[in-house]
Amino acid sequence: MHDKYGKDDLIVLLGGAEAEASGLAAETVSAGDPTFAGPLAGVSLGLKAYHIVELKDEIDATVYEDQIAMMEMVIDVDAVIAEVANYRG
Repeated sequence: MHDKYGKDDLIVLLGGAEAEASGLAAETVSAGDPTFAGPLAGVSLGLKAYHIVELKDEIDATVYEDQIAMMEMVIDVDAVIAEVANYRG
């Protein structure tokens, strides 16, 4: 898919509950696996990652309420957003 659409037309949508884990996933798809343990070790895909809570205004309110809103009550939303945004620089 990356070859067909190009990195500017793709995003990675994350849904992790912890800032550190979400940041690790964002770093992996943007700069490559920082742990050098997986197939993306040293492979920079250059993709932009967003956490699902960042796209709240883009999602139908009923769907968001049914599927995602509960997550907002149990995660540190600001920390998750800040961590993921670090890798979109």
